[in-house]
Amino acid sequence: MTPPNNPVNSITNLLRSSSLQKCFDLCDGKLSVNGLPLLHDVPSNVTFTPFSSVCNASESDAPVPLVQRVQALSHKGGFLGFSLDQPSDSMSNSLGSFTDRNFLSIFRFKTWWSTQWVGTSGSDLQMETQWVVLDVPEIKSYVMILPIIEGGFRSALRPGNGGNVMIFAESGSSQVKSSFFNSIAYVHVSENPFNLMKEAFSAIRVHLNTFKLLEEKSLPSVVDKFGWCTWDAFYLTVEPAGIWQGVKEFADAGVNPRFIIIDDGWQSVKGDADDLNQDSKNLVLCGDQMTARLYRFEEAEKFRKYKGGSFLGPNALSFNPMRSKMLITKAIEIEHAVKARDKALLSGAIDVSEMESKINKLNEELDDMFKEGNDLPNGNHESCGCNADDYGMKAFTRDLRTHFKGLDDIWVWHALCGAWGGVRPGATHLDCKLVPCNVSPGLDRTMPDLAVDKLVEGGIGLVHPSQAGDFYDSMHSHLAKSGVTGVKVDVIHTLEYVSEDYGGRVNLAKAYYNGLSESLSKNFKGTGIISSMQHCNDFFFLGTKQISMGRVGDDFWFQDPNGDPNGIFWLQGVHMVHCAYNSMWMGQIIQPDWDMFQSDHVSAKYHAGSRAICGGPIYISDSLGGHDFDLIKKLVYPDGNIPKCQQFALPTRDCLFANPLFDNKTLLKLWNFNKYGGVIGAFNCQGAGWDGNLQRIIGHPKCYKPFSGSVHVTDIEWDQCKESAAMGEAEEFVVYLDQAETLLLMTPKSDPIQVSVQPSSFEIFSFVPLKNLGTFAKFAPIGLTNMFNSGGTIQELDYNVCGAAPYARIKIKGGGNFLAYSNLAPKACYLNGAEAAPEWSADGKLKLDLPWIEEADGISEVTFVF
Repeated sequence: MTPPNNPVNSITNLLRSSSLQKCFDLCDGKLSVNGLPLLHDVPSNVTFTPFSSVCNASESDAPVPLVQRVQALSHKGGFLGFSLDQPSDSMSNSLGSFTDRNFLSIFRFKTWWSTQWVGTSGSDLQMETQWVVLDVPEIKSYVMILPIIEGGFRSALRPGNGGNVMIFAESGSSQVKSSFFNSIAYVHVSENPFNLMKEAFSAIRVHLNTFKLLEEKSLPSVVDKFGWCTWDAFYLTVEPAGIWQGVKEFADAGVNPRFIIIDDGWQSVKGDADDLNQDSKNLVLCGDQMTARLYRFEEAEKFRKYKGGSFLGPNALSFNPMRSKMLITKAIEIEHAVKARDKALLSGAIDVSEMESKINKLNEELDDMFKEGNDLPNGNHESCGCNADDYGMKAFTRDLRTHFKGLDDIWVWHALCGAWGGVRPGATHLDCKLVPCNVSPGLDRTMPDLAVDKLVEGGIGLVHPSQAGDFYDSMHSHLAKSGVTGVKVDVIHTLEYVSEDYGGRVNLAKAYYNGLSESLSKNFKGTGIISSMQHCNDFFFLGTKQISMGRVGDDFWFQDPNGDPNGIFWLQGVHMVHCAYNSMWMGQIIQPDWDMFQSDHVSAKYHAGSRAICGGPIYISDSLGGHDFDLIKKLVYPDGNIPKCQQFALPTRDCLFANPLFDNKTLLKLWNFNKYGGVIGAFNCQGAGWDGNLQRIIGHPKCYKPFSGSVHVTDIEWDQCKESAAMGEAEEFVVYLDQAETLLLMTPKSDPIQVSVQPSSFEIFSFVPLKNLGTFAKFAPIGLTNMFNSGGTIQELDYNVCGAAPYARIKIKGGGNFLAYSNLAPKACYLNGAEAAPEWSADGKLKLDLPWIEEADGISEVTFVF
C-alpha cells in the first residue's frame, strides 16, 4: 500500500531542493547577509549552518501551516556555533564584531526582568542580552542575532572589546560540560522588523520543539476583563476581611471586578526557626517572607479559619479599612529603624543598645496591632468537626461569588518553587532538599536585588524534579476544589540558581515546566496562569508550551526604592518602556501583561493611557479607600469588561533604534488595532534609564521636560493584522486626539501631525477610515470619547453606501459620549430603534449621548441616515 502523503515532509523536500538563495554566508572571517559584511573578525572556530541543514521539521509537533511557513523562509536564517579545545560548563566566545551600526536589544537588568537597550557597536551591548536586532539600511533590512538553547546549555550575548559580540553558553552544572556547539545562536534577516520577530521565533519554535507560539494557544479568561490585585493594598497582611472590603468598594462605585488576584500572603509558610505547627506570624512587608518556606498546601490559618457567611447577612462582621495601612506604616517604621542600626554598625558604632530597644518596642507594638485586629472567629473545621466546605478558602470564594455578581475568576499567587524559599524539607509527602543558591556569572553586572540576596541567604527548599508534577498538582488541585480558577506564578527564575545537582538549568527547567503544564491542564483549564519574574530565554524556550500570558515589565513601583524623590514620576516611563519593547519578542510566545498600577497614584492617568491600548488585561492594586473611580471608568465598563485592542501594543518603527528614556528627544509611540481602526499612543517617558556602571536605573532630570514629535497614519503597521490590512488602504482617515479632544483629517500623503507632550503625559490618536456614503456624505465613527480607547467601544459597523438613503449602523458598548465625524448633518438618527436627536457642528463632530442598558450588556445600536 502506498503510504499517505506527509505534508510536512513534502514541503520540506520541496523547499530543500529549491534554488532559493541563502541570505547568509560566513567566509574569510566575515558573516555577510545578502553580500553585505555584517560581522567582521569572526573567529575561525565559529561556524554558520543554514536552517534547513540543522532543523528536521518532520520531527516538530508544530501545526503544518506553521512548519510550511517556516520552511518557506528557511533561506533567510541559519545557526551559529563554535568549538573549543576543552569542555566546560560555561564558556564565552566572540561571534565577530560590528561598529557604527544601530542596534536594538533586550537584556536582563535583574535575574527576573529585562528591558530595552540601544547602541552602535558590539561593545555597547549589556550583559545577559537576550537578542539584538541590527539595522541594515544598505539592503533595507534588519538582522536578528538570537542566542538560544542547545543540548543542556542556554546562551546569552554580552559585550566584547573592539566591537566584538560575545556569546556566553552555560549549563548551570559543573557536571554538564561541552566543547562544541552547532546551533547555539540563530540569525535571521527580514525587510520588516515586525516580520523579523515573527519569522525568527517561528523558526526557533519549529527547531527546538520545546515551546509554542501565542498563535497556537488559548488565552486566559481574564485577558479582556478588569481586575483587582491585593498586593499594594495589604502586602503580606492580606486576609479575607480586607479582600471583601476591597471588592465591595469597587462594586459600590459601580465598577465590578471580573477577577481578583490574592497576592503573596495567603499561603501556609514558616521560617526555618519558626514553630513547626504554626504559620510565620506578623509578616507585613516584601522581604520578610523571602526566606520562609511552604509547609502545607492548604491556605494559611487566617484563611482556614474563615467561616462561611461571615460577611453575609445582617450580622456580617465589621472591618476597619485602615487596619492594613496602620500595619504597613508600623512595619515601615521598623524597617527604617533596622536600617539605621545596620548603618551605624557598618560605620563602626559599638553601642547600639538604644537602637535595639527602639526596634524591640516597635515590634511589640506591631504584635499588639495584629492581636487587636483579629476579628474572625477562632477555630476551624479541623478543631470543631464541622463540614470542611463551611470553612476556609472554599467557603470564602463561594461567599465572594454569591455576593459579588460577575466575579468570574479568583486567582492566587505562588512562587515557582512553592514559596519564595521553596518547600520545607520533611513537611510534606514530597522528596524535598534544601539547596544553596549559586548565582550565574552572567548576572554579575545586573542590578543589586533584595530578593536575590535573601534567596542566597536562605537557599531553596527544592522538590525533586521527578516529583514536579505531583508538587504542582498537590497545590493546584486543592485550590481548584476551593474555587480558585488560576494562579499568578512568580519568582520563576530561581531554577537557574539551584541546578548544579539536577542535570543543569535546561534539564531542571524542563522537568518543572512540564509538571506545571500538566497541572495547569488538569486544574485550571490549561490557561489559568500569569507568569511573572520570568524574563529569560530559558523560560520562553522551555516553559511556554501551555503558558499563554505573562508579565512584560518589572513591577509597578509607586516610588523609587533607591530614594530618589522624583522616582515617583520617572519610574513610570521606565515601566512603559520595559513593557513596550519586551512585547516585541515575548508577544510572539505569550500575551503581554502590562501589570497593575494604583488609580490614585500621581501618575495614574499616565499608566491608564498605556493600559487602555496595551491589548491585555487591566487590573489595579489600589489600597482600601484609595481609588480614582472617574479614572477607572475611562478604562472599564460597568460590567467589568474592557474595550480592549485587537492585538498587543508595539513601538513604532521610528522608535526601534532610539532611546525614549534619556536621549533627550524621543517620544515613545505605540501602535495597535481596534476592530474598525488603528490607534497610536504617544508617551513622554524621558527622564531615567539604566546605568551600566552604577548597575541600576537612575534619574536624568535634564530629560524630564516636554518633548515634541510627529504622528502619521503610516506609523501603524496595518499589514501586521490580516483583518486590519484593508483599513490601511483607505484613501482618507479621521483622526481623534483623546486628550486634546480634536478631530483631524489625514491621508497617507498628508504631513505628519505635530504633537507636544508634557513629561509623564501622553496623547492617544485614533485613526478611522473615512467612508463615502452616497454622493456627498463622508462618515467615520470614533466611539465613546469618555473612554481612553474610544475606538475599542465599537462592536459592529455596517454601511449601506448606495440607494436613496445611505446609512451607517453602529453597535457601541458602553454609556456616555458617542462621537463620529460627518461632513453633513444626518437626515435621521435612531438609537435602539427610536428616533434620536444628535448634535452636529460644522467642524464635522457628530455627537450622541448613549445610555448603559444592563439588559443589553451595555450595547446600543445607532443608525445615521444620510
